[in-house]
Amino acid sequence: MKLVLIALGGALGAVSRFVLSSLIQSNNSSDFPFGTFSVNILGCLFIGIAWAGLSSQEQNLWTPFVMTGILGGFTTFSTFGLESIQLWQTGKITTLVAYVLLSNIVGLLAVLFGSKLYESLVK
Repeated sequence: MKLVLIALGGALGAVSRFVLSSLIQSNNSSDFPFGTFSVNILGCLFIGIAWAGLSSQEQNLWTPFVMTGILGGFTTFSTFGLESIQLWQTGKITTLVAYVLLSNIVGLLAVLFGSKLYESLVK
């Protein structure tokens, strides 16, 4: 049952990622991959919220469905890696550095913010 829920969550996350990332990127003329960046930061925020909300509960089926399935399918580290290499290969070093630094720093802050947001709303 757990594997089925992870697969369903992964499908929901992947489709959501494609739709949202495509929508954001199509409204942007910059070299910066805003679609992937936005999805990854939102994924970090959501996993912070889920971590705070689900880790206090005993293991249940929501944790793998949401964290491994939906959010695993929603965020895209492999696309981040590919886009980073493509920026390198096309000589867009300033954009590459900004993308790598912002993705990591803002991503970590989003996880922390998400967990604190959940805690402040629940208490």
